[in-house]
Amino acid sequence: MLEALSYPFMQRALIGGALAGFLLSYYGAFVVQRRLAFMGSGLAHAAFGGVALGILLNTQPLWVAVPFTAVVAVAIVAVRERTALAEDTSIGVFFAVSMALGIVFLSLKQGYAGDAFAILYGSILSVTPADLWVTAIVAAATVATFTLWSQWAYATFDKTLARADRLRVTAADYLLNVAIAVVVVVSIKVVGILLIAAFLVLPGAAARLLSGTFRGMTLWSVALGISSAVAGLFLSYFANLPSGATIILLQAFIFVVALGAGRALRSG
Repeated sequence: MLEALSYPFMQRALIGGALAGFLLSYYGAFVVQRRLAFMGSGLAHAAFGGVALGILLNTQPLWVAVPFTAVVAVAIVAVRERTALAEDTSIGVFFAVSMALGIVFLSLKQGYAGDAFAILYGSILSVTPADLWVTAIVAAATVATFTLWSQWAYATFDKTLARADRLRVTAADYLLNVAIAVVVVVSIKVVGILLIAAFLVLPGAAARLLSGTFRGMTLWSVALGISSAVAGLFLSYFANLPSGATIILLQAFIFVVALGAGRALRSG
């Protein structure tokens, strides 16, 4: 293990994995409690469209993917609030359009098959210092939103009562969705677009089984997200396995353990 940590790329991967684990699992608690698992998948595929557009424009994909995905997140909430369509329908529409646009953008850019593979499946060992700085800034911004946690939690359980208490529920929903969109984009290199939705759900789902309060669920989710990202990275390194997939499989194992532990606690 000490030998692995002697490599700069492994050090960057470890820091990046821990930061992404914190971000995805923190917002994942809201995703799970609000039953927005499809939202995570939709935003991940929207990020694919943004990254592909960045590649087509010969610029840093991250700078294009962040606003692109944030706009999609805002559009999803806007369609839900202003039309009779259900949220899952609006997510499905933007999911399909963004993915189709991404495929078209990549087809117009020759010689990017390898980059497309990394986008889809993740490449945590290729995390750069610039990636770490961006992820750290997003993590710091997330810490700053801790003051909004109680409002988001209130609206999560009872939007009607939250509105009656004069909380700006719709504005909070916009902000939460944009935050999730940004987190999804900066975490792409850790697990890839195809697996980010799982990272948003699994730690939160396991935490939901282990805690009876939403505060406890959030703390459990963050702890499981960070620890599984770090442990999964080392496991993938020594077993010579894809890091993103290994992290997700480890989280799935933790979920199964939590499922059994939850049943034991309820029966006891």
